[in-house]
Amino acid sequence: MNHTYDVYGVGNAIMDIQVRCEDAFLENNGIEKGIMTLVEEHRQSDILNALSDHRVHYCSGGSAANTIVGIRDFGGKVAYAGKTGADDYGHRYLNEMRDMGVAIEVETRSGQTGTCVVLVTPDAQRSMLTHLGVSNTLAVTDIDASEIARAQYLYVEGYLFAGDDTRAAALHAIAVAKQAGVKVALTISDPFLIHICKDLFWQLIRGPVDLLFCNQEEAKALTGLEDPIECAREIHQYATNVALTLGANGSLLMHENQLIPIEGVKTNAIDTTGAGDMYAAGVLYGITNGLSWKQAGHLGSHAAARIVAQLGARMQQCFTQEEITQLLN
Repeated sequence: MNHTYDVYGVGNAIMDIQVRCEDAFLENNGIEKGIMTLVEEHRQSDILNALSDHRVHYCSGGSAANTIVGIRDFGGKVAYAGKTGADDYGHRYLNEMRDMGVAIEVETRSGQTGTCVVLVTPDAQRSMLTHLGVSNTLAVTDIDASEIARAQYLYVEGYLFAGDDTRAAALHAIAVAKQAGVKVALTISDPFLIHICKDLFWQLIRGPVDLLFCNQEEAKALTGLEDPIECAREIHQYATNVALTLGANGSLLMHENQLIPIEGVKTNAIDTTGAGDMYAAGVLYGITNGLSWKQAGHLGSHAAARIVAQLGARMQQCFTQEEITQLLN
């Protein structure tokens, strides 16, 4: 079957606002370091005002959107569904995504586009404050079953499960994908989601999910185990494929009851924003374009290393097909 898309992503359409700052800024403003925190509009406005003297970088983002753009950067065929506001951020978001070659299934509506303030400290850690805005109103009626059916994989971000409407939209997208014979990839997105969605995540892992992405902390929270290999094996009892990232130590893939260790790539990390998203992009591009799982893991590892060596979640220098070939030989 000829597919229009390698991967069709569904997620929160969020404008990333990336800023470098000192740890003191986090402390002075009561921001918990190294995690994503959902905030109300007034809190986001206060933080943005406090950052008025900092240099700001804007990027159309959201976890799934970052991965979808990454796949496109490798040369893959992609589409993305979400929801933006009919404001300046929303127009900028849509224009950027289209310019990058992403087929857009994003609906605009009155209200504010979601924003994520990404605070990058000197140790390369990122602390995120997210105001979901109208992205939180993504609903079942926004999911186009006919478009999903044209993809090899549906990719769903875990952040969608934090809201009632977005959770329903994500579950509907997964259901229509399976009905159409489209494989489903799910990324946990953040350890905090396991505290509120653990049972649902396990239902999905035991059911429709063909590929689960998670990091070491998420895997531990999900399984209650400490050793990452044991975590990966436990999840693989139910999920057909598992991609468990270990930060600088690489990742573990589970496929057909085989453990495939993927080494980390040495790099000078300055910003960890988008590392997991770009790793997922490399793996998804690989498995939908004829690479072995080990090759796809290597590509994901190199992509993550490249993204953390720069500021922001968009590759400033994309991999050429020649580079990809050299990496895999």
